[in-house]
Amino acid sequence: MTIDQEREDLILALASQRDLFRITLRGITDEQARQRTTASELTLGGLLHHIVNCERHWTKVVIERDETAELDVSEFDGEYVMGPDETVAGLLAAWDEAAEATAKLIRTEPDLSTSIPTPTTPWTPERVWWSVRFTVLHVLREIAHHSGHADIIREELDGANTTYQRV
Repeated sequence: MTIDQEREDLILALASQRDLFRITLRGITDEQARQRTTASELTLGGLLHHIVNCERHWTKVVIERDETAELDVSEFDGEYVMGPDETVAGLLAAWDEAAEATAKLIRTEPDLSTSIPTPTTPWTPERVWWSVRFTVLHVLREIAHHSGHADIIREELDGANTTYQRV
């Protein structure tokens, strides 16, 4: 079996960004994960909750390829909130499952250039088509984007970030 380097590079890039986000969460309690530390409503747990949902969502979009899909914006209620029954450990385990599903998708998709329909939204009422590759890169961008937010929130929480951890 030949290794498809592009696919393995995409999987590696996603894993690397996930690892950076995970470093920002290292050593925090569930209580700290729910704590607001900036003017923003964002918390470390809320960002983790969102990223897990984001990766699951886009994997599902690629698999289902629903040309009639519409994003239900009511699903965003609580999107950036770590629920009362959720834990950092539980969300990280769910992220591991999502990451495995994403890697499987990347490895088994016949052609990463295949165009897939994305759900319509109030801000994009016309159907947009993305390649599978672009969709995977969108997930990568989401993780990287929110890793920056997480770094700032963690630094305000206790001075730690992805490059410095208090001991």
